[in-house]
Amino acid sequence: MNPRLLVVAGPTGSGKSALALDLAATLGGEIVNFDSLQLYGGLDVGTAKTPVAQRRGIPHHLFDVLDAAAGYDSNGCSAGDYARLARPVLYEISSRGRIPVAVGGSGFYLRALLRGLPELPARDEALRTRLQNRERRRPGSLHRLLTRLDPGSAGRIHPRDVHKTIRALEIRLLTGTRLPASETAKELTGYSIVKIGLNPDREKLFARLNARVEQMFAEGLIEEVRSLLARGATGAEKPFESLGYKQALQYTHGELTLEQAILSTQIETRQYAKRQWTWFRREPEIVWLSGFGEDPAIVREAVELASR
Repeated sequence: MNPRLLVVAGPTGSGKSALALDLAATLGGEIVNFDSLQLYGGLDVGTAKTPVAQRRGIPHHLFDVLDAAAGYDSNGCSAGDYARLARPVLYEISSRGRIPVAVGGSGFYLRALLRGLPELPARDEALRTRLQNRERRRPGSLHRLLTRLDPGSAGRIHPRDVHKTIRALEIRLLTGTRLPASETAKELTGYSIVKIGLNPDREKLFARLNARVEQMFAEGLIEEVRSLLARGATGAEKPFESLGYKQALQYTHGELTLEQAILSTQIETRQYAKRQWTWFRREPEIVWLSGFGEDPAIVREAVELASR
């Protein structure tokens, strides 16, 4: 029989990390991250990363492997980069008779891990530098250019997501086409995969998210951002485009009051949760559990599913 791979997905704040820990503790597993921000060291408060002291001695993989204070767009991790990092980790865990438990909220990372991505051209650093310089001189110009060259990609990428915009433009300019053929993607093979999705009550989740944002600001999110800046970050790095970190940076620059930063983060976090629901609903073969990951009844149900 193929070794098992467990996947725990769902919207932010739904208790994915707690459920993954219980599954790993019960079934002899190890945690494998597929959250794009938890890859970065120094991003702890704003990503709700499980503290080491609360990991029950269970090995955690692909956490803190990138430097959030590195130069602009350096050490970034595309979905393809992530899959190339993560697949060998899965194989290594399974080779020791342990069960990899993949957990996170970055749906595109999960897709790349399980289904692979089309072959893409290598990064052209000279081209990327020119595009970055253009965006610095004329903010928003790259997304407008992408809209002309590849309207489909532009419609899927948020105008403020400079990282994804640059990559889409890079592919378009290097290949002359929008995207390589999907049949070049290579699926993950050799595993019996169980996908578990958490689907808590929406209003309860939103109340939890609002409270969690307030807690993050109260427990050091702004200090975390200031620490990154003190280590050499400029604020232009990819992590500073993300929820909470963007607003905390704006607060440190005097662009938002604390109350405005909290409210903005709460609104965008709720919107992000909705987008995650929509994305994971399209992921095939997910078994949805109606509750939060800390609920003992949900844990029992998840263990039963994972043990079949």
